[in-house]
Amino acid sequence: MDRIMKKVFWCFAALTISVVAFMGFYIVVNGLPFFQHTSLWKFLTGTNWMPSGEIFGIFPMLVSSLYGTAGAMLVAIIVGICTAIVLVEILPSKLAKILSAAVDLLAGIPSVIYGFWGLMVVVPMINKFFGGKGAGSSLLAVIFILALMVLPTVIRMTEVSLRAVPNEFKEGALALGASKLQYIFKVQLKAAKSGTLAGIILATGRALGETMAVILVAGNTALLPTSITDPVRTLTANIAIEMGYASGIHQQALFATGMILFILIIAINVITHIINNYSERREGRGSKA
Repeated sequence: MDRIMKKVFWCFAALTISVVAFMGFYIVVNGLPFFQHTSLWKFLTGTNWMPSGEIFGIFPMLVSSLYGTAGAMLVAIIVGICTAIVLVEILPSKLAKILSAAVDLLAGIPSVIYGFWGLMVVVPMINKFFGGKGAGSSLLAVIFILALMVLPTVIRMTEVSLRAVPNEFKEGALALGASKLQYIFKVQLKAAKSGTLAGIILATGRALGETMAVILVAGNTALLPTSITDPVRTLTANIAIEMGYASGIHQQALFATGMILFILIIAINVITHIINNYSERREGRGSKA
């Protein structure tokens, strides 16, 4: 039975890897021919997107995607980790279970609902208090909605990791005279770093790849943002908006955009893992010393 189950697990793992590999291969095969028309450098640094004139530059959309993801993750990491700490270490267990269930409910809401709520509530509020060229549809609205969408992932992964820290760590820290806050920030969070980082990576991928909610609140203007209240268009929104009617070079440009997005997500994951492994090796050398 053990041998059979091992083979079954290997089959499912191979299937998952094959699907991801096929998706990447399909995007690359359809996107590479575009670079016979426009160089990679010109594509990445060009500031104009004009399919009718066969001018394709994704720099404004690339910057908007990175700004939106970075801003959303900054908010989500701070709020998410603090919320997880409150759920695990501060609130009574019964109240923590109720709020934890609410977090799970938040994770199950479809992205179009987030976008619709953002369009009806967040965008008018931004227009009222901050103004801007897009009448509220802006980079700020994108950051707010994306942060709200990825919060459950950060909270849940951090909460599970914090609860997995052995109770002996807490007893030892308190016995050595550490306060509860010192234990949380100097012992527990460090011990739970791997799981927390995994949640951050998953949340970053979702924020960078989100489409529908972003389309509803961004304003969808393919211009380089100069202010947080300017309307923007992200890479994913550009693909979703134009793929339905694109053909020829235009369609190849959208596949090339997807290829850049795919590579960007892989790069973020690889860099994060490298930093994490380097940090763990450094801490290991320090403990041996």
